[in-house]
Amino acid sequence: MKSIKKYMNGAAALVISGVLLSSCEKTFDTTAPLNAGLDNNAIVQVYMATVNTARNYVYVDSKPVTGAAMTLGSVFPGTGYGFSVPSGPRAFVVKDTLTASTQVPISFAQDLKANRHYTIFMYDTISSPKQKIVEDNIVAISDTTARLRFANFVYSKNAIPAFDVYSANKKANVFTNVQITDVTDFIPYETNRTDTFYLRPTGTLTNLQNITPPTPAPGNVLTTISFAVTPREKRHYTLIFRGSYATILTNAAQVRGFGFMTNY
Repeated sequence: MKSIKKYMNGAAALVISGVLLSSCEKTFDTTAPLNAGLDNNAIVQVYMATVNTARNYVYVDSKPVTGAAMTLGSVFPGTGYGFSVPSGPRAFVVKDTLTASTQVPISFAQDLKANRHYTIFMYDTISSPKQKIVEDNIVAISDTTARLRFANFVYSKNAIPAFDVYSANKKANVFTNVQITDVTDFIPYETNRTDTFYLRPTGTLTNLQNITPPTPAPGNVLTTISFAVTPREKRHYTLIFRGSYATILTNAAQVRGFGFMTNY
């Protein structure tokens, strides 16, 4: 099969937690407590797709809520389905706390509705960080299926095509024509069976590939980008395309750019 010669400069991990908080000025005593309940609050998750992030922390109304640093590919909370935030207008700040950091802090406001679920997707690069907040359509699932969606937050300096997500089990695309910063609706999905997903430029049959250049060139090694997951009953999941997208450079380093998170 003819491959497209592109590479992703991102992170290879799935959903991973950040390193432990190391600054002596930031302790769990000054961190807003997590609360998994709604109680007229909103539930929020944060996914880090900003390229080259090293130690990002999230603040709500000037109060830190993350007890560990976030890097590319990490989600907060890393071991739960969200943190509780009082409903109403809230002020968010995401920044690297290292004094010498070149990352530009980003601040934004959001009017959160009580008993609603939200995901904040951080994306672009540390010199121009951006965010998109989406309200998650979390529904009670009465049968044995799960729910699955796709979010496209890959970074590119140049215009690139939209993408399809191809399912090996279904032998068909399950998401089509997803542009950068698009987040699809959740769709019902079969559970307790592992499926492998592939990225394809919209309208093609070509699976997107990573390239690993040897040292020295020539002799590039191509590896198809794929992601395998086994959905479980009554759960909500998000497949995420993140990292950097660029044309091949002879000796360019490359790592995978397909991520994943469990919503609820």
